[in-house]
Amino acid sequence: MSVSLPEDPTLDEVRAFLAPRLAAQAAFDGWNEKAVLAAAELAGVDHDLARLAFNAGPVDMIDAWFQAIDAKMAVKYSADELAAMKVRDRIKALVEARLEALEGDREGLRRALAILAAPPHLRKAAKMGWRAADKMWRLAGDTATDYNHYTKRTLLSGVYGSTLSVFLDDESQDHSDTRTFLDRRIENVMQFEKAKAKVVGRGGDRFSIARFIGRLRYRGA
Repeated sequence: MSVSLPEDPTLDEVRAFLAPRLAAQAAFDGWNEKAVLAAAELAGVDHDLARLAFNAGPVDMIDAWFQAIDAKMAVKYSADELAAMKVRDRIKALVEARLEALEGDREGLRRALAILAAPPHLRKAAKMGWRAADKMWRLAGDTATDYNHYTKRTLLSGVYGSTLSVFLDDESQDHSDTRTFLDRRIENVMQFEKAKAKVVGRGGDRFSIARFIGRLRYRGA
């Protein structure tokens, strides 16, 4: 279903309207004003209005695009469809839905991740990763409010980030290499959750989350 811009749009509405179109232009022009104006030209949006909507630089543009990807992922499955799956299958399906939404813009994604990897942007990048993980867990029906709320999102952020690095260069049929990698990373998490439950049942959490995330990111596929 196509979405049109209101006749007298707010800047937030302009951002939301142009955000899904930015990565395709950033693949050629980079994450800069040229990409904003190219997207505005194709969408029939006033250039000055587009500049105002994206006047905070490339990270702001990337953030808006990632929010558009979140929204696209969220409508892939209905609540009933997700409820019929096991928890691990819900998470896998949502990660794959997000990758599917990114598929046509891998070069724009590559450029975006290069920008976010710069030291001044690492904190913002971490927030974006956390937001994506939080969105996926909420769609999966997670209602945890204790420390599990944080460990689940931290772990999924690590899984998603490491899977993205494989996805960027995956030329296998139907991205089978990425799917295999994702399966293994999710299995790591499931094993961790089982082990953690046993330890907590004995009176304490003795695991190092940071050390475990490092293994998720860097151990071989």
